[in-house]
This record gives sequence, structure tokens and C-alpha cells, in this order.
Amino acid sequence: MDEGKLSRWPMVAITVLRVLVGWHFLYEGIAKLTSASWSAAGYLKQARGPFADLFKSLAAQPDLLAYADLITMWGLTAVGLLLILGLFTRLASLGAIGFILLFYLCNPPFVGYFYSIPSEGSYLIVNKNLVELGALVVILVTGSGRYAGLDRIVSGLLGRLPTRVTA
Repeated sequence: MDEGKLSRWPMVAITVLRVLVGWHFLYEGIAKLTSASWSAAGYLKQARGPFADLFKSLAAQPDLLAYADLITMWGLTAVGLLLILGLFTRLASLGAIGFILLFYLCNPPFVGYFYSIPSEGSYLIVNKNLVELGALVVILVTGSGRYAGLDRIVSGLLGRLPTRVTA
């Protein structure tokens, strides 16, 4: 085995992880897109933590909130689809990490900060968002889309393109 490359079964496991995380993002995005009444306003208005004022001000401005809603709905959907397909996997992983960081920072599970809507997976410091963020970092650094995904095809096509010579 080449140094720095994972063998088959670890890559299969990471690919399955990528598809599962992708499904979670895709499902959340589609659920929000198909709900006529969904908005990030409730989540943002209940923000706790060091950036609470920023999130609350976003919820208080209708134009910014409308953009946040669109970015969230379509962004979750796009990131999920790209992760499932293994297309632009590293870019999709970075986008997903960005979403997770924002969700985590909006309502962090720190001592003294309590989010009033009960949810499963909310524990002290390490919650499900942080666990999923860790999974996304693994997906990001392993390039599983090139192992099993459309990134494999794209990288093969790009590898065949002639290089441009400049004088």
C-alpha cells in the first residue's frame, strides 16, 4: 500500500460515511424546501453563545432572513447531493462544515446556554453537530469522491486535458 493512501475497506467505510452524511444534508434541505412555513427565524431568534447578537440581528431583518432561508434550504440540498454523488467532494465538505459551524455557534451546547427547543443529541460541548463536523473533516481529507464517486470521472477527464504551454 502506498504511504498516505487508505486500503480498500477503510475507503469503503469512508465512502459509506460520505453518503450517509450527504443524505442527512439532502433530506434536511428538501424538507425545508418543501415546507411552506419553514424559516430559520425561530432558530436564530433563540441564539445563545458568543455570536447570539449577530444571529438575532439576522433574524430581525426580513431581507437578510430571506437570504439566510434561501441559502440554508438550497445550500443544504446542494451539499447533500454533491456528497452523495461524490462530486466536488472537498468543496461540498467545506460547505457542509461551514453550515455545521454556523449551526453549532448559533446554539452551542456550553454551560449556561440553553436552547429552549428540546432536541436529541444536545450534550455538553460535544453534540451531534460537532460529531458530524468531525465526520466531514474525515471526508474532506480522504478524497473519497475519487475512490467512489463522480470526482473519479472528473479527475480522469481533467488528467487527459492538454496542459497549456506559455512562452
